[in-house]
Amino acid sequence: MKQVREWMLTVRIIISVNLLVCILSYGQLFAFQQVKPVVPANFTFEVIPETFELNLYYNGIAEKAGDPLPPMRVANLKKTADSVSWFYPDVLVSVNIVKKENYLDVNIRSEGAGKFVWPHVRAESYMLPLWEGKYIPAKDNYWKSFLKHQSLDFPGSFSMGFFAANKPEYTIVYVLKNVFNSDLHFDVNPDISFSFFHQFPSINPDKTYGFSIYVTANDPVAVSTVYKNYIREKNRFETLEEKAAKNPNVRKLYGAPHVYFWPHGLITVKNIRWKQLQASWPAKEKFFSRLIQSLKDNEEDDAANAFNQVWLECKKQTPINDYQKRIILEALNKALRTKALYQPDVFGSMPGTSASALSEQQLYVWNKRLIKKALGDVIDDPGDWGKENVSLMADMYQSGIKKAWIGLSDWADGLKNPLLVEEANKSGYLIGPYDSYHSIHSKEDREWRTCWFPDSSLYDNATVTNASGKKTGGFIGVGRQLNPTLAFSSVKQRVAAILSDRIPYNSWFVDCDATGEVFDDYSPSHVTTKEQDFKARLQRMEYIGNEVAMVVGSEGGNDFTAKSLAFAQGLEMPVLFWGDPDLRENKNSPYYVGSYWGQGGTIPSIYTKVIPIKERYEKIYVDPTYSLPLFRLVYNDAVITTAHWENGSLKLKDEVGTRMLSELLYNTPPLYHIDQAEWKLNKTRIIDHIKVWSPLHEKAVVLPVTAFNILSDDRQVQQMIYGNQIKVTVNFSNKAAMAGTVPIKARSAIIDDGIKKVNYSVQ
Repeated sequence: MKQVREWMLTVRIIISVNLLVCILSYGQLFAFQQVKPVVPANFTFEVIPETFELNLYYNGIAEKAGDPLPPMRVANLKKTADSVSWFYPDVLVSVNIVKKENYLDVNIRSEGAGKFVWPHVRAESYMLPLWEGKYIPAKDNYWKSFLKHQSLDFPGSFSMGFFAANKPEYTIVYVLKNVFNSDLHFDVNPDISFSFFHQFPSINPDKTYGFSIYVTANDPVAVSTVYKNYIREKNRFETLEEKAAKNPNVRKLYGAPHVYFWPHGLITVKNIRWKQLQASWPAKEKFFSRLIQSLKDNEEDDAANAFNQVWLECKKQTPINDYQKRIILEALNKALRTKALYQPDVFGSMPGTSASALSEQQLYVWNKRLIKKALGDVIDDPGDWGKENVSLMADMYQSGIKKAWIGLSDWADGLKNPLLVEEANKSGYLIGPYDSYHSIHSKEDREWRTCWFPDSSLYDNATVTNASGKKTGGFIGVGRQLNPTLAFSSVKQRVAAILSDRIPYNSWFVDCDATGEVFDDYSPSHVTTKEQDFKARLQRMEYIGNEVAMVVGSEGGNDFTAKSLAFAQGLEMPVLFWGDPDLRENKNSPYYVGSYWGQGGTIPSIYTKVIPIKERYEKIYVDPTYSLPLFRLVYNDAVITTAHWENGSLKLKDEVGTRMLSELLYNTPPLYHIDQAEWKLNKTRIIDHIKVWSPLHEKAVVLPVTAFNILSDDRQVQQMIYGNQIKVTVNFSNKAAMAGTVPIKARSAIIDDGIKKVNYSVQ
């Protein structure tokens, strides 16, 4: 019996904890006052080493912080007045729990184990920083369906390093000490619960993981305050105004919608006199022959063959049709980037430097001169090429968009048309190129330029090898993943090359680096841990931000990058579920999201195709019932986040109004894709929304969030308080409701900045 009692030994330690409780309880109406913490009672804990069952006691109420594991043999059990530790000899794991001022400090160490699973968490509901943040009831069938068999990588799936379990009387908050090599594995039978899996890779000398475990009120403000205090203690928090003190251009993000601008080709149908061109075919024979050959020399065989076919057709017909015009324009625009266009017997003597010695921007100027010389009066002067896009940007400004972040899908769009970049600067906009150092291809792809680097050795010598000895594939399986610890010189080389002729970019978008998608690299010549991978990504973003003085953004928004970024795209509406073939593969499905490649020079359909959303995804991604602004509660005045560019504000049919209201409530910039056609189609709707959204965001973005309130039983009436100044109340439902004593119309928002109230309704 003595052995049995020792086997089931229970270690009890009492800890004095300052429990953070907010004056505002979850769902209570809020007056204009600051939320303040109050000093709470103590809580105690009980741990059973044999099963690692962890129970917390607050106000005499016990709740499990970790469900029991299968019993294990325990050795080296030690306890003091403020600590307890033990060793599991059969699984080679040691545990140490230490009393701290206001939390339990739990440390788990591998003494030879490859993995360990703890805790297993079970609660009535959860607050998870999944994207911006989600409220997940344990019995909810939509979330059961979505999370069934799911295993979510922590840094890649969650925006912040914590999770919270809502018990009946209080909430337990787990702050992770090490997010890397960690996953949440979900079980939905009978209700949602999850286990925390941690791997101890052989290449990683750090064999520990653990948690700071807090007890707090069942309120997202209380939960987020625990985490915000933690990251401040770790010196991982910097406000936008602190960033703006180093680069004042950061303030141009305040009140700025995010607009991807698609100028397509520089030369447009309006730049050519088509009848005159057709009448001059014989005189252009040598030029067109040279054009075809230069495209082939530049590995643009499809464009060359299409142009050759159209050229032959146009010699025999009148007039040139729209399809043929498109093919001709495509060939001319692609010729701008070839170094093989010039030949003296075609163009005559052309004083100037050899094309091979020119910068990219200079090459475009050189080829513009060649095309103009060859076509003469048939084509406008090069200074007029691209003016339609300059005019479009000017119309945005004149229509009321006084602030904007403008993203270009290719840095060449600005290098070809510097007037466009100058117009953006003149308007007070931020403008910058899309860039990426995530994937690498074995050879240059003119349509996927970010995946090629002048250093050809990188593909073989600087790419990621997984634990099985195989190279890790790049985006959508093409190419390989580039190890960021070996790519910094290429980052500096590319950025310098783009800016070599002083193109006035003032922002830079670095794809993937804030997603949390990082890799352990087992390559014998450059072993790299996930943490080292992540730090290398921070290094390049900080270089572009600090040394090159750009306002830097990235995809995702994992908060380990929060000090390095001004903005991130992807938290508010992530990429829709990858695993559904109706969304990604079945082009006949009404839910098909679209293609990454534009047809006929249009914006790729994945960015503009309006689609319905399946009910189960609407509940997960859109429905305010499950939305929690956890990231906003921590980082509203530190990082600006938007939807992912694949899910712009106008993408989802029947959800545009809901997303407009969300953009107001959660202080989220709208995101649009614009060219001439899209602007004409959506101009009125965009302008009407920006007129309300922009002044709100400009004021609220420099303030912390002080309250988030659910004001109706169906969770469709919600309220956010920014500082002590701004209150935004939204009714997402299709029926009128009461916000306390204030009536609020269906599908509407009330914005109260303490001086005036604005009522705003959507369809």
